[in-house]
Amino acid sequence: MIEPAPMSEVLARLTAALDGGGIAYQKSDHAAVYTSVEAAAIRGVPLHSGAKALIIKGGDTFLMVVLPADLSLDNTALRNVLGTKRIRFADKDEVLKITGLAPGSIPPFGSLFNLPTYCDEGLADNQRINFNAGSHTVSLQMEYSEYISFEHPQLVRVGKT
Repeated sequence: MIEPAPMSEVLARLTAALDGGGIAYQKSDHAAVYTSVEAAAIRGVPLHSGAKALIIKGGDTFLMVVLPADLSLDNTALRNVLGTKRIRFADKDEVLKITGLAPGSIPPFGSLFNLPTYCDEGLADNQRINFNAGSHTVSLQMEYSEYISFEHPQLVRVGKT
């Protein structure tokens, strides 16, 4: 069985990349959170500002979809965006193999894991976004505009209430 990467490894890679790109962010350590609702509460921010990263298999390819934490994935919309009839969530073992992380701790940067990144346009409602950074106990907050300019995700409408 594959073991999760030490949280410091992914966090170190992420912060080094952000620092190298001149991107400002705030790091916070907190009690472990396992849901978007718990994360928003412990961070003291709106649920909509959470950048929820999902690993999806579309056709034969894995990719990352980033949604505001209060939205669910609209499977039909994503299938249309990808031009495929088959999509599914990666299972826990696939997530671990691809990212080295447990579900729920993945930062919204597919580029860290050589995955294309698709970001729901609804995340733009936030000036600042919040997300777990390789651990259930570490969060980062940054400007949405800086996230977009750094990650260059494909902007799509794939979230639903």
